[in-house]
Amino acid sequence: METAFFSFKNNLLLLLIFAVLLLILTIHPLEAESEDAAIISRFQQYLQINTAQPSPLYQQSADFLISQAKSIGLEFQSIEFAQNKPLVLLKWPGSDPSLHSILLNSHTDVVPVEQHKWAHHPFGAHVDSDGNIFARGSQDMKCVGMQYLEAIRRLKSSGFHPLRSVYLSFVPDEEIGSRDGAKKFADSDIFNSMNVGIALDEGLASPSENYRTFYAERNPWWLVIKATGPPGHGAKLYDNSAMENLLKSVESIRRFRASQFDLVKAGLKAEGEVFSVNMVFLKAGTPSPTGFVMNLQPSEAEAGFDIRVPPTADPESLERQFAEEWAPVSRNMTFQFKEKASIHDKFGRPMLTKTDSSNPWWSLLEEAVRKANGKLSKPEIFPASTDARYFRERGLPAIGFSPMANTPILLHDHNEFLNQDEYLKGINIYESIIKAYASYVEDKSTGSSRDEL
Repeated sequence: METAFFSFKNNLLLLLIFAVLLLILTIHPLEAESEDAAIISRFQQYLQINTAQPSPLYQQSADFLISQAKSIGLEFQSIEFAQNKPLVLLKWPGSDPSLHSILLNSHTDVVPVEQHKWAHHPFGAHVDSDGNIFARGSQDMKCVGMQYLEAIRRLKSSGFHPLRSVYLSFVPDEEIGSRDGAKKFADSDIFNSMNVGIALDEGLASPSENYRTFYAERNPWWLVIKATGPPGHGAKLYDNSAMENLLKSVESIRRFRASQFDLVKAGLKAEGEVFSVNMVFLKAGTPSPTGFVMNLQPSEAEAGFDIRVPPTADPESLERQFAEEWAPVSRNMTFQFKEKASIHDKFGRPMLTKTDSSNPWWSLLEEAVRKANGKLSKPEIFPASTDARYFRERGLPAIGFSPMANTPILLHDHNEFLNQDEYLKGINIYESIIKAYASYVEDKSTGSSRDEL
C-alpha cells in the first residue's frame, strides 16, 4: 500500500511538472508575439509621420523620437542648426568616457510620393497578409533609426552596460543634400565634443540572403553646361548655333555614359566603381503664350547633368574632359557646378573606410553579424551619396549598413515596403553590433585590439 502511495505521489509530481512546463512553453510564445507586435507598432507610428520633402513634419518626428528616448532611458537633446529643422541627438553614456564613442546616424526626412501610384497610403504603414509594411521611409531609412532604438531597448533591458558611449543622431534634410543637417552637425563643436570613433549610416536592401555593406560612396557633381550662338530665323542654317553646340556635347557625354555602363553590364565593375552620368534637364527656346516660339533659333541653351564620381577617380582628369570635350570654349561653351563634393577627406586621402583586419571596427561588425546568424556580401562602394560622407571627410571610419535581406530595392520607388520579419531580424543584428562596438577596448600595451564582451 505504501509503495502504491509513493508511486501515485511521484506520478502526480511528474504531472504537475509537465503542466508547469507546458504553461511556460505556452506563455513564452505569447509574450514574444506581444513584444514583436509592440515593436512593429512603434515602427508604424514613426512611418506614419509625414516627413516628405519639401514640407517635412520635423517637429512631430522629433517629439516622437524624444518620447522613445524617454521610454528607454536615454539622454536626449533637440538641436537646430537651421530654424525649424531639429536634429535629435540621443546618448547612452558609457562607463569610460575617455574611449571613442559610437555614432549611429539616420535621417528623418523622406522623398516625395505620387500617392495615386501606391497600392496603399504611403504614410499609412499598412501591413498586408504577407507581413509587408508599406510606407515611404520603410527602407530609406526610418527602419534603421528604429532598429537602433529597439536594439538599445533590448540591451538595456538585459542589464548590459556599455563601456563606450553610444550616440544616436536623427538628422534632417539628407534627401536634399544635408546642408542644414549632417554637414553642419559634423562641423559643429557639439560633434567635436562627442569624440566619435566610428559612424554607422544607411546602406541598401539586398534581394539575396546576404546583407550589403558600404565602405565608401560616389560623390555628387552636379554640372550645368551652357552653349551660346547666333540667334536667327528658324529656317536658316547656322554654324555653331547654341542648340547645335549643346547637342554635340550631349552626344559626347552619352558615349562616355555608355562606356561606363558597359563595364557594369559586362560584370567588370560594380555600379559604385564607375562614373554615372544622367541628364536631368534641358533648357532652351523662347517662351510664348502657347508654348515656344517655333521660328526663332535660341541664342542660349543649357543642360544639367547629375554625375556621380567614384572615390578612386582622378578629379583633375575629369575636369579636363569637361573643358576639352564636353564644354570647349571653341564652341562658345561654358560649364559650372551646382554641387561638387570632394572625393578626398580633410587630410587629402580618398574617402575610403578599410574593410580588412587593419580596421577593428570592420572586424567587429563582421563577427557581430555572424553571431546573429547573418551573412555579409562583399563590401561595396555606395552608388549614390549619404550622410556618411560628412563623417568620412573628417577622417572617421564610416560604414553604411541597412540590415534588409531578401528584400527588393525600393527606396524612392512607388510601393516601398519592408517585411516585418526582416525588420525584426535587423534588430537582432544591430543588437549584436552595438553590444560588440560598445564593449570594444583597444589593448594599448601591445598596440593590438581585443574584444572584451
